Amino acid sequence: MNQKGGVGKTTSTVNISAALAEMGKRVCVIDIDPQYHATLHLGVELDYDAKSVHDVLTGKCKIAEVRRQVAENLWLVPAHLNMVGAELALAGAIGRELLLRDELAADSFPVDYLFIDCPPSLGLFSLNALAAVQDVFVPIQPQYLALAGFMSLIDSLEGIRRLNKSLRLSGIYLSMVDNTKLSEEVSQSVIEFFDQRDKLPAICRDAVIFETKIRKNIRLAEAPSHGRPIFDYDSSSSGAEDYRNLAAEIMEKFG
Repeated sequence: MNQKGGVGKTTSTVNISAALAEMGKRVCVIDIDPQYHATLHLGVELDYDAKSVHDVLTGKCKIAEVRRQVAENLWLVPAHLNMVGAELALAGAIGRELLLRDELAADSFPVDYLFIDCPPSLGLFSLNALAAVQDVFVPIQPQYLALAGFMSLIDSLEGIRRLNKSLRLSGIYLSMVDNTKLSEEVSQSVIEFFDQRDKLPAICRDAVIFETKIRKNIRLAEAPSHGRPIFDYDSSSSGAEDYRNLAAEIMEKFG
């Protein structure tokens, strides 16, 4: 999650999931973004009347009716264009922030990892995701205002803990990194920010700063238009190498 767009959330959701699936883990991706980019990135384009996560949130079907296998060990609960306007339609629903959590609690499909791709805003869909999960991973782009946005996100997560006591900001990594002085400075700023953990809000005090940095790579930018994770599009690219390394770190640190 990140409240800023264009920092690599969807790219990371898809490629971390695909990397873990490649390593033999059972992984499910839930696309809860009305832009449905994770769905397209995984090669799924729904017909107009096809069921999606929208139907799950509005109580028209169960997750099992929507979930589909897109690769070995990898499943997707897709989003659809019809999610546009759904927040307004759900505005009067009782417990509207907990709809996804309750549906997941009733679903017995076994997976090792479940990733939710969030919109770049703290609306109803993001609230549903945050109420349902334990760990939040945040990509930070190496820009001067990145830490300001990061602090805003921490404040937002602190407020949401009343819905989900187990919520925590668990992992941070730099994305879209290049060989510039600015990237180095932002990376150092993130490290320094966490040097005094005892002064940080409890929700992020134990966050891991991943050693892996996701470098800028044209092949990562091209892969979504082909509806394929980077490992299927160009398995020898630096993007594939970085996401394999990040997935390995996640396995090592989070089980």
